Amino acid sequence: MPDGSENIRLTAWVRGRVQGVGFRWWTRARALELGLVGWARNTEDARVEVVAEGPRESCEKLLALLRGCDTPGRVVGVVERWSEPRGSLLGFVER
Repeated sequence: MPDGSENIRLTAWVRGRVQGVGFRWWTRARALELGLVGWARNTEDARVEVVAEGPRESCEKLLALLRGCDTPGRVVGVVERWSEPRGSLLGFVER
C-alpha cells in the first residue's frame, strides 16, 4: 500500500462560477500552503483547470478544498485525473 508521501500529479477541472471571482488566486494560495507546484488557468468553456504536483496527501487536500464550500464563486463540480508527476514544474502560478 503506497503511503501519502509519494509524489503524484493531480489535474482537476472545476466548473461553476469560477472565472472572474479570484478562484485561480485562491487556488494558488491553497496550493502554496500545501507545498504543491503547478498552475491554474481559465479554460474557454468557463472552467478552471488546475494542475498540481507533490505528495499525494497534499494533492488530496487540495482536491477536497476545491470541492469545499469556502471557494470564491460557486463550484458545481470537479472532475479529477491522477497521473505520474512530470517533475518539471516550479512554484505555483496563475496562467
